[in-house]
Amino acid sequence: MRSAFVIIGLCAILLGCASIQNAPVNQPGSSADLAGQLHENFEERTAADDDLVGLSFSGGGTRAAAFSFGVLEELAQIPARGGGGVSMLDRIDFISGVSGGSVTAAYFGLRKRAALADFRERFLLRNAEEGLQTDLNLATLGKAFAGGINDASGLPRWLDANLFHGATFADLRRTVRPRVWINASDIYNRTPFVFGVTAFSAMCSDLGSYPLANAVAASAAVPVAFAPVVIQTFPGRCKDPLPAWIVKARDNRNAPPMLSAFAKAVSRYHDGEIPYIKLLDGGLVDNYGLSGFTIARLSASTPYEPLSPSQAVKIRRALFLVIDAKTGVAGNWINTVEGPSGVDLVKAAADTAIDASVGAGYTAFERTMGDWQAALIRWRCGLSAADRARYGARPGWNCHDLKLFVGRIGFDQLDPTRAARLETVPTRFHLPPQQVDDVIAAGRDALRASPTFRAFAGSM
Repeated sequence: MRSAFVIIGLCAILLGCASIQNAPVNQPGSSADLAGQLHENFEERTAADDDLVGLSFSGGGTRAAAFSFGVLEELAQIPARGGGGVSMLDRIDFISGVSGGSVTAAYFGLRKRAALADFRERFLLRNAEEGLQTDLNLATLGKAFAGGINDASGLPRWLDANLFHGATFADLRRTVRPRVWINASDIYNRTPFVFGVTAFSAMCSDLGSYPLANAVAASAAVPVAFAPVVIQTFPGRCKDPLPAWIVKARDNRNAPPMLSAFAKAVSRYHDGEIPYIKLLDGGLVDNYGLSGFTIARLSASTPYEPLSPSQAVKIRRALFLVIDAKTGVAGNWINTVEGPSGVDLVKAAADTAIDASVGAGYTAFERTMGDWQAALIRWRCGLSAADRARYGARPGWNCHDLKLFVGRIGFDQLDPTRAARLETVPTRFHLPPQQVDDVIAAGRDALRASPTFRAFAGSM
């Protein structure tokens, strides 16, 4: 009993000494400031060709960043239909990133093809943990209990100094391709938080001025290791009403659970019910980053959304790939009656929750995309001749000529020995160069071996 009081007293002392500074950096935005943000960020698909490519980069620290980078490198080597020096890399329309995958997504979205030349040296081979405290011990316990061992300044500062150099979402959105979504977790509403127009417009905040480094850091803010990243809402600072689909989903008791929870969270931002949004690692609620794609379709009021009618008429092939760098099962506590305990228990609980959510999320996404393909074909085949001409149908156009390809690329799809080795690579932001290069090579090889990608490329 005496030892218990000693421990409690020690914790109280540590808590008293700990202080977490986590001031929000987002800025308010008036209706005029938000005028260019009125389109839902999932809706924009302005490229004119008839294929669509979407990638989703999972969480997993530098390992995930390297695996997704390998996929991008391989896409750069595959010529796109039509030639002219254009590769499949140049045809990427959407990238969704979570945690480690968000680093690659944001940097590629910002620099496009040029990112392939220096991302390995500027990030993958660097130690993004320098200056951070990464161990839970007596010296860091007080900060852990106070909200997080590291506050919200260290990782954003490193990312900005080494990768983003002051870049904001305005810089990210200057070009059409690719549209990038960075995903964190709203830990109060227990929903995904997508750094995009919907959330920022609802909270009357300026998306364009928000730093990319801070969004990526929020996406990678592992609980306990990091304090939550805070976003402030500014209710009443703008006059834009909530989008109709948000109100409909919020008030519909029979709305899909994912859509309902997201709509209720956005409504709370707008109404001032939540003055401060607290964000942690996006993998807590969606380690595949598929919620944005799924919500875009579930919220649609027409068969063709989130495409425009002309885009929906022209499209023939669409590819959606999840680049999955998750860990395999691990731990020796299954061999004893005791355990897991301490850090192992926290990690096992988090891994269990994440794996369960990604399985359900991927299944929901597959079903949603299948339903969307069927709805698009029905809509296209029901168009009048005048509508087909108005929307730009080409001579010989076939309303049934539409196929959506959905797949996952992971370590487990490589040979078992190699996969087992890759699954032991730690999920942190500092890896030896050989491990980095092994994971990059795995990304290239996994894409080449993917039956989904081969089928997509063959259909073109």
